[in-house]
Amino acid sequence: MKLIVGLGNPSPDYASTRHNIGFDVLDAFAAKCGWIGTEPEFNRLAKTKFDGLALDGAVDSEKVLLLKPMTYMNVSGKSVQAARAFYRLAPDEILIVLDDVALPTGRLRLRRWGTPGGHNGLKDIERMLGTQEYPRLRIGIGPRPPQVPQRDYVLGKFSPEQREKLKPVIDRACGAIATWIESGIVAAMNQYNAAEEERE
Repeated sequence: MKLIVGLGNPSPDYASTRHNIGFDVLDAFAAKCGWIGTEPEFNRLAKTKFDGLALDGAVDSEKVLLLKPMTYMNVSGKSVQAARAFYRLAPDEILIVLDDVALPTGRLRLRRWGTPGGHNGLKDIERMLGTQEYPRLRIGIGPRPPQVPQRDYVLGKFSPEQREKLKPVIDRACGAIATWIESGIVAAMNQYNAAEEERE
């Protein structure tokens, strides 16, 4: 069993904002797996459980649960811990997908574990799980302009140019998730982090 959590905020007002890129990746992954017909169908077809929207299926022989916490970003850990406890998952069976202002728009980075790096969603997940040792897939949203407060930047929408850059990175993120499910975090890091370094 693998749990993949996309971080974001639940209100329609936050749709397509930088902070909700985790939701966008889960939509795309579910569509690529054939679990939904089009990306917006995730929320309609998902079950309401674990303080979130949950959609399950199989990737090859592995059972997979996709989870969008509906608790708002700063208390995402409540939803993650509820799913973890129900399925009795080890931390390395959970992958968190999130936005990262430290990465340029259009880049991704996989990590086996790490600090929250100022991300409030990760801070709460670490608090609830009691560990930093869970995999995470960071999607670059670019650094905020100096004159823009951090909150306003992450809750703002991508420009059309940035949105174009995101299409291929969301595709690569889906591939990275599939590799993680099938072969583990080290294999996914070796394949996708190396490919990202070649792009830089």
